[in-house]
Amino acid sequence: MEIYLWKVVCVVCALLLNAPGSYSQLNVCGQAPLNNKIVGGGAAAPGAWPWQVSIQLRGIHFCGGSLINEIWVLSAAHCFQSLPPSLMTVNLGITNLQGSNPNQQQRTIIRLISHSGYDYATNDNDIALLQLNAAVTFNNYVVPVCLAATNSDFPPKTNVWVTGWGNINSDVSLPSPETLQEVQVPIVSNKDCAKTYFITNNMMCAGLTEGGKDSCQGDSGGPMVFKQNTTWVQAGIVSFGYGCALANYPGVYTRVSKYEDWINSWITTKRPGFVAVSNGHRGSPNLFCLFISFSIIPFLLSLSIF
Repeated sequence: MEIYLWKVVCVVCALLLNAPGSYSQLNVCGQAPLNNKIVGGGAAAPGAWPWQVSIQLRGIHFCGGSLINEIWVLSAAHCFQSLPPSLMTVNLGITNLQGSNPNQQQRTIIRLISHSGYDYATNDNDIALLQLNAAVTFNNYVVPVCLAATNSDFPPKTNVWVTGWGNINSDVSLPSPETLQEVQVPIVSNKDCAKTYFITNNMMCAGLTEGGKDSCQGDSGGPMVFKQNTTWVQAGIVSFGYGCALANYPGVYTRVSKYEDWINSWITTKRPGFVAVSNGHRGSPNLFCLFISFSIIPFLLSLSIF
């Protein structure tokens, strides 16, 4: 009987976690079957980062973003301070900015939500949501990324990946055919990063002390991701930095885990998949399911309902 009850609880928890308005993207997010990256960097292979989007103004790339469900994209607020969304397109499933992209899906933006607390002077709360005009089709080349849940922890030296079509160095544009670039960098503690920049708890930093690897102009709004087992989780959003890949000047990123409540306040159905990460590992089991398991089951057994 008890075994039967545990099975019921597992089914109920699964249904709750995948119900509309709950964490319904957890069964699809963060999967990149065409990505086998372990270390390194350079040009990305088609489908390696299927959540990566190119946000373009009249056909010209200016910022990146990440797909977080079938109609929402996450990006940086500073990308949209003076540009009308009606002139923009969101391009998914592409590898090169020039030439053909057989897996491309293109959408327009019907709603732009920049964080009301975004501070241009300090870059605090540098986060924005873009609602697409139509749902995308998930396949190997277009997949939403999972997001770091509240209180997720990424210790210093944790290796993360940053992707985008930005400059390959200060004032050095990406050469034709402008292939998506990927780079692996370690997390830098906020304490160390604050020696160079003004940093808030809503930010995180990554880069090599000696420089040489970094995000750059044109990468803004794009994702910084961490691989947990077989699942990719977005930890940060490319925000700002001094120069590109300079020694002792890491890149600064919006800390995604600080915005779970804010994101869910705007996305009320088919919410993004949030994954708790602690010290580079999956966090505690869902507390609601634990409550059911250890409180409800003994109560039902005492009533001899089953």
